[in-house]
Amino acid sequence: MGALVLTLSLAAPGCDDVAQAIDCNTICNRYKDCFDASYDVSACTDRCKPMLETDPHGADDCAACIDDRSCAGSVFACAADCQGIVP
Repeated sequence: MGALVLTLSLAAPGCDDVAQAIDCNTICNRYKDCFDASYDVSACTDRCKPMLETDPHGADDCAACIDDRSCAGSVFACAADCQGIVP
């Protein structure tokens, strides 16, 4: 039992990193799909990841905000949550 708890506690931080990277990729791809077909998703993701060090939930908040919205709807409703990640 102790080994299982130790394993899960060690794996948890890695899971957060993966989830945040997925959020960055999702946000950047959504911007490309909605607004600029030639948008550099890799460069956007590279900019997004360091932001997570200062605001670990920023990408989560942005991704959650844009998830169920149209492209136009996400611009108005999610500008504050996505500020700094995409233009």
